[in-house]
Amino acid sequence: MRKAIFALAVMAGVSAAVPAPAQDMLETVNVTGFRAESDPGAVPHVFLLHRADHLITKVTVICDTRDPGKRHAELKDTLRSMIREAARTGTISLGIGDEIVADLTEKMLDKVIVPDARQDTSRAEVIVKTRVNAADMFDDATARIERFVETTPKAGRTEVLRNKRWDLTIVGPEQYRAAVIAKVADDARKTAALIGPDTAIRIEGLQRPIAWYQKGPLDLALYIPYTLTIQPK
Repeated sequence: MRKAIFALAVMAGVSAAVPAPAQDMLETVNVTGFRAESDPGAVPHVFLLHRADHLITKVTVICDTRDPGKRHAELKDTLRSMIREAARTGTISLGIGDEIVADLTEKMLDKVIVPDARQDTSRAEVIVKTRVNAADMFDDATARIERFVETTPKAGRTEVLRNKRWDLTIVGPEQYRAAVIAKVADDARKTAALIGPDTAIRIEGLQRPIAWYQKGPLDLALYIPYTLTIQPK
């Protein structure tokens, strides 16, 4: 994803706007594993509250049918069933990947099926996502995924085992750069007004990528780790 590189100095009463990246560049990023920098001073108090785009969990689709050909076929049938059922729900989708979550398609099935550590067993690691809406509580979102895992038809000796971990995603975090910068600029103007008319504030670090930390069960705080310098005009 392209990241704009720029320096911004904001005097009292001056703001800046940065265009958002093109829609076709947006990626679904698994963000829950991110932790704010260990130095509390590196995390500014200005942030943009954003509801996560998805709640996700990893599932292992596993089969121990002895015949390798039949085992592979049963796994593919179950994965196809998951793809079909997800499309019918309108709220569930499937993906693969760790930091960047790509959509799972039928063309990928042969590649995602791999031998398991146990003999005569094969598996596939799949991400199950549910889109989070403004009215969702954490239990609402988790229940949708749990219901999907339980009710999707499985072929032969195939099982779908859910990981206990829940994560959040954001789609194209850099598209929120302009909104974060606008909040930073607004805070700078208010700070300058409190200190006095002859004060100028210099903002540095806005060339850094968007960062985040979890603000609630389904919410994220988006920020840029900038610094302020207060000086006379």
